[in-house]
Amino acid sequence: MVDVPAPNVFESYVGQEVILSGEIIDEPNVAENNQKLTVKVLAPQGLALEPLKARPFPAKTEILISTNLDENYKYGDGINFEGILKRPKNFITDQGKEFDYVNYLRKDGIFYVMNYPKIEVISHRNGNFIKSALFYAKEKFLDKINLTIREPESLLMNGLILGEKSSFNESLRQSFVDTGTIHIVALSGYNITIVAEWIMKVFSSFPKNIGIGAGIFSILLFVLMTGGSSTAVRAGIMASLVLFSRIIGRNYDITRALIITAVIMVLVNPFILVFDVSFQLSFIATIAVIFFAPKIQKYFLWIKPHLGLQDIISVTCAAYIFVMPFILYKMGNLSLVALPANILILPFIPLTMILGFLTGFAGIIWYIFAVPLGYVSYFFLHYELTIISFFSNIPFAALSIPNFPLIFTLLIYVYFIYRLFKRSIKSFFIEPF
Repeated sequence: MVDVPAPNVFESYVGQEVILSGEIIDEPNVAENNQKLTVKVLAPQGLALEPLKARPFPAKTEILISTNLDENYKYGDGINFEGILKRPKNFITDQGKEFDYVNYLRKDGIFYVMNYPKIEVISHRNGNFIKSALFYAKEKFLDKINLTIREPESLLMNGLILGEKSSFNESLRQSFVDTGTIHIVALSGYNITIVAEWIMKVFSSFPKNIGIGAGIFSILLFVLMTGGSSTAVRAGIMASLVLFSRIIGRNYDITRALIITAVIMVLVNPFILVFDVSFQLSFIATIAVIFFAPKIQKYFLWIKPHLGLQDIISVTCAAYIFVMPFILYKMGNLSLVALPANILILPFIPLTMILGFLTGFAGIIWYIFAVPLGYVSYFFLHYELTIISFFSNIPFAALSIPNFPLIFTLLIYVYFIYRLFKRSIKSFFIEPF
């Protein structure tokens, strides 16, 4: 039902130069050399489309524009732009895998791209007021952090707190990938869970229902402000269900919550089930944390539970073992240093995030307040980047396996499922008889 093709009127103009008008409907994605704008447009203007004026509901679609960094575009800007309308194309990654770019964009309703068109801003503040306010607050918050902490440490802090990794250069981004630590700057469920716990503590002194309601609302606002990635939405819904269970006086069942979250997200956008790798990875990793980590924790009892190291190591091992076959199949990248790198970094992430939030808020009040917090934050960030740099420079830290077979991937997960749910599977088939 949701698989609606692009409007025919746009299809007839693919490969041609057209003049379009539209509105920037998401925060610009600023990269190292360019920025990308998601624009919702009406049917192209021009003499060839004069008959469209008689239609009461003009055709609409979304276009991804790549443009230079010299203009500061904002969410909600109305623009006129002129360029060649193109369909997106799949491409080969550095690991030799074909990236399904067409369907990656299609899941977000984007059917066309346009590279470096002529753009004219004709209006401002056309978007949703709440989203505009949240994006403005996010921009100011990041400005204060960048003013207090120098690069590249500030880039890591921006990624930890708000998932901002678009400004990473290719070398730094690859270091995170090679060491299996890219998840810490992707606003994963781990980061969202930390933020959710803080929010719940802040509102714990309020009357029960008011505090819980305010906590849920704050979590949803935070997820919206960060751009609403699949992992952030998943973690935000699950954290909200924790609070909601307290309102209705029911025990929180994490397995049931995971299923409810998946159903809600797939109902909202069914494309993510097939075409959103972050959604798939997020749920595979969560299943590992729920079911697999407790089973292997007994192998780490020799580790003293300081700083939660025992839990961190068992969860890290469980998640990495569980997602590795999927990563090999989808991305063709195998990190041989992911476990030691994550074990040395993850214990310090919660404290680093707390310091980052305090630095940003202090900077908003007065720059002088932020300076000492910035120095302490820099120390932890520098340590984490040093670990990532060290492991990424080890020879053969990561291997490229571009053609990992699908059948092997499926067989591995069938084995995982059997080992985890062996008793349930046996009882399902034996009890009826």
